[in-house]
Amino acid sequence: MTHIVTPENSLSTGQDPAEMRLPAPETVTVTKWKVACDGDDAIGLGHPRVWLAISPETGFVDCGYCDKRFVIDRDHAHDDH
Repeated sequence: MTHIVTPENSLSTGQDPAEMRLPAPETVTVTKWKVACDGDDAIGLGHPRVWLAISPETGFVDCGYCDKRFVIDRDHAHDDH
């Protein structure tokens, strides 16, 4: 039997996924449009290093592993894309 996930059945209680959005556990302000994230090795919670590109439209990007949010400081950003 194949189960197809749709927005209507993606949460067991039927809530709207947009309403379930939690704030990022950590937010980092950066000056480069491309950033690397490898989690937080200081407390042993690292993950494989990933490179992330910040969208000029949104001004931020979230890491898919640890949900850390990188926010561009537009006033001091380097034009590296």
